[in-house]
Amino acid sequence: MVQINFWAILVAALVPLIMGFIWYNPKVFGIVWMKEAGLTEEKMQGGNMGFVFVFAFILSLFVAFFLQMVTIHQYGAMGMMGGDEMNAKPSYFAFMKDYGMAYRSFGHGALHSFIMGIFFVFPLTAINAMFERKSWKYTFINTAYWTLTITIMGGIVCGWYAIDGFNLVTPK
Repeated sequence: MVQINFWAILVAALVPLIMGFIWYNPKVFGIVWMKEAGLTEEKMQGGNMGFVFVFAFILSLFVAFFLQMVTIHQYGAMGMMGGDEMNAKPSYFAFMKDYGMAYRSFGHGALHSFIMGIFFVFPLTAINAMFERKSWKYTFINTAYWTLTITIMGGIVCGWYAIDGFNLVTPK
């Protein structure tokens, strides 16, 4: 059975905050992004940043949790039988015996997440940006941020499949 690795989800949920700190830094894309988003330093100073970071982390947990379904094929096998091994036919157990931890690597998770960035994140970001009358520069800054971010997150949730105490256990 595929088990949820809460440690991997928690670590992956930190990635958007860390990447955002780097990506939207004034020395990277921060100044250009603020201009394209129509933001000013004064406007950025307003608001409760503690709430913003805590809520951003909570939403990042949702993203990390969802990325398991995108990057870990074994969830698809579980989903075909309703998620309950008690309903499984012998063919499921034969499949899991043969392919149980196949494709559980950082690279595999990163690849699937990168593809999701191109074919899911980009269209959603572009559609919103067009209706908000934002520039293509704004679209590409945000799309590239999220594509890179979920690529790393997907690698973490797919590749880090088990924790034994504090030791990382990877598939053979």
